[in-house]
Amino acid sequence: MPIPFALLLSFISLWLASCWWLRRRRCCHGRTFLKDGPEAAMTSSPRVLFVTAHPDDEAMFFAPALLRLAQAQLWLFCASSGNYYSQGEVRKTELLESCAVLGIPSSNVTILDHRDLPDHPSVEWDVRLLSDLILKHIETHQIDLVVTFDARGVSSHANHKSLYAAVRYLHSERKLPEGCRVLTLETVNLFRKYISILDLPISWLQSPDALFVLAEEEAGLAKRAMQCHRSQLLWFRHLYVIFSRYMVINSLKFL
Repeated sequence: MPIPFALLLSFISLWLASCWWLRRRRCCHGRTFLKDGPEAAMTSSPRVLFVTAHPDDEAMFFAPALLRLAQAQLWLFCASSGNYYSQGEVRKTELLESCAVLGIPSSNVTILDHRDLPDHPSVEWDVRLLSDLILKHIETHQIDLVVTFDARGVSSHANHKSLYAAVRYLHSERKLPEGCRVLTLETVNLFRKYISILDLPISWLQSPDALFVLAEEEAGLAKRAMQCHRSQLLWFRHLYVIFSRYMVINSLKFL
């Protein structure tokens, strides 16, 4: 079978499977799927802290989880101002605008600008310093659930992976408050990353601990949030907004 025809057949198969899955699960209204056990805690208005590395991470990667947890009390801990191109002040303002769209009050948003935590794609942050800052935030706001990147950081960004290392350290050393859980955002391969809603059957079959799927109206909010980051909207990010599954699907695992 010629490769182009095989790829076309694969896309058609995925599209048909997605349509069948959506119709069966009625995901046109948006859905949150959780394994037995955590669901009770997740539906009782928990206090949820999203831990990100840069302004725009919340919209680019975590919008489905944020919007599907809209009934929870939400906080955002952003570990840098995103000053790699000396745009830190602009990006702080853009982050607050995005959070307003995603339902996070500005009073619940913390943006660090620490000299030892620079925005840089190849700099690994100090795990002990970062874990201390995150833990203080968790304790101050009595957080029940922490949501952050997994070990591969979705885009392999060193700063993203440092967040996972810091939260993993808190978890493995039993430093988190009793009852505080951690969900990590699944990194998928390049093919799955850019097939948007077509990744839904694959995500479901992978059996994540939590699966957040946006309805059409909610997906529009995710795009609006991303559009708040005007300084970052280069041509390839416009394509990201259209094709990335992270704009409509989040699959996560508990530590």
